[in-house]
Amino acid sequence: MKKNYLIKSILFCTVFVISLKSTDLISQTSVNQNDKYENLEKLFKEWRAFEKPPLLDGAPDYTAATFKKRRPAFLKLKASLDAIDTLNWPVEHKVDWMIVWAEMNGYDFNERILKPWARDPAFYKSTFTYRSDVPAHEGPTHHMTTELWTYTFPLNKSERNRLLADLKVIPPLNQQAKMNLTGNARDLWVTGIRDIQQQSLDLKELLDQTGVAADQELKTVLDTAIQTTDEFVSWLQAQSIQKTGPSGIGKENYSWYLQHVHLVPLTWEDEVMLLKNELARAWTSLKLEEHRNRDLAPLTAVDSPEAFDKMSEESVQSLMNFLELKEIVTVKDYFEPAMREQMGQYQPEEKRNFFTIGMHYDARPLYSHWYHWFELARMIEEPNKSMIRRGPLLYNIFDSRNEGTATAVEEIFMQAGLYDDTPRVREIVYIMIAQRAARGLGSLYAHANEMTMKEAGAVHSEYTPRGWMKTEKELLIFEQHLYLRQPGYGTSYITGKYLLENAMADFARIKELNSEEFKLKDFFDQLNSIGNIPVSLGQWQMTGDNKHLEEILK
Repeated sequence: MKKNYLIKSILFCTVFVISLKSTDLISQTSVNQNDKYENLEKLFKEWRAFEKPPLLDGAPDYTAATFKKRRPAFLKLKASLDAIDTLNWPVEHKVDWMIVWAEMNGYDFNERILKPWARDPAFYKSTFTYRSDVPAHEGPTHHMTTELWTYTFPLNKSERNRLLADLKVIPPLNQQAKMNLTGNARDLWVTGIRDIQQQSLDLKELLDQTGVAADQELKTVLDTAIQTTDEFVSWLQAQSIQKTGPSGIGKENYSWYLQHVHLVPLTWEDEVMLLKNELARAWTSLKLEEHRNRDLAPLTAVDSPEAFDKMSEESVQSLMNFLELKEIVTVKDYFEPAMREQMGQYQPEEKRNFFTIGMHYDARPLYSHWYHWFELARMIEEPNKSMIRRGPLLYNIFDSRNEGTATAVEEIFMQAGLYDDTPRVREIVYIMIAQRAARGLGSLYAHANEMTMKEAGAVHSEYTPRGWMKTEKELLIFEQHLYLRQPGYGTSYITGKYLLENAMADFARIKELNSEEFKLKDFFDQLNSIGNIPVSLGQWQMTGDNKHLEEILK
């Protein structure tokens, strides 16, 4: 009996071990199947298809019932992303995973907290007459906007049909907005009315375009869009009397959004300290520049269209030659044409706003900021190899990268010698930095509900040097309204600049540790190749170090 028992025991153990190994193999196969980068690409396509809402009467459906109905599908997508094992992936693929993670967090935050379709009338603005200088429109926009700047009149048949389809979205969306807008954010509500009023003006101007008034079908559709827009304005104005609540999202929500959606490794409090420091530094640096330049002739603004065109041409040539000859960045063939499309034109002194004031003294500081247009051209001419980075990231997640880089290069180019021939232009650069810091600081207080939008605008205006923000009020309203609508955007210019400088410092330090030469051109070329993604992710990919993301990664 002992012998039989021993044989049975051996057989049982053998079967048990084989069973364990089989289970382990199945588990390992499951892991191997779930650690493929192709799974992320597949999920990304599913996610982007889901992110576009279904239609209701021909317009995107933002009703509360539809969001509730779609919630389980979103949670399933999120679970699929969380289940992907990225442990053995190269850094660039881990970065792509983080981008999708951030976008899903953005959807979740919008549904739970920001709710632009319920709190923000400007969300329903359909018409845009200009192309944004960043990958997508700044601030929350609905999914079927009418991009009037893309049309050329008179329209050919296909473009006519496209415009008809665009305009037919407006009436049902205006009607739906009256049902969805239940929020009590007074500043967002009252200021948002201006956006819808502007839409009515944009639509009426279409009637003056060649061939539109004579096209009866197009005119009828356009008239309906105008009528429903005007009715929407009247409804908003009547409702505005009842709106008494704050418009900011609060410090805690702001910090969560900053870190988990825009991947900025800072809190509300961190940004307040950073912007205060930059504001003081910019003012101090400006005064030191003025002292150093006190014996030089003051800058003189151009006073005619001919003088502006001459100065503008010289500015383009100076900047492009500087970037090439000083080896700042690899200058691509499409850089200069992209910049030339944005050269601007002469404006009488009484009509100039903050940016055009400086532009009429010397256009190079603003043209440096037009690094934006190099990046937009790159998206067309040299699409990123990653499908996840190829187009605009959702929810303005690109802001630290695009606005931060454009702001950073203003000072980087200056310190690298762009204005050695005309030192007083350095003063304009510090004025621009001070303005970005002041407006961002005001937006922080507005989101904390410590200030109204008007009070935040006073910080913006009063702390901008030389009174340059007091000449034209529309810009002030536009900027503070945008920053209240889109958390983190108002600070992204200075915050992104700080993050880019941090990335450059880390990049240079590693070069030095490896006894390698730091080249500015190498840094910018690598940054450009990585694409329009948060600077924190760019730093991780460029250096291999993600310590600055530790709090977010937890």
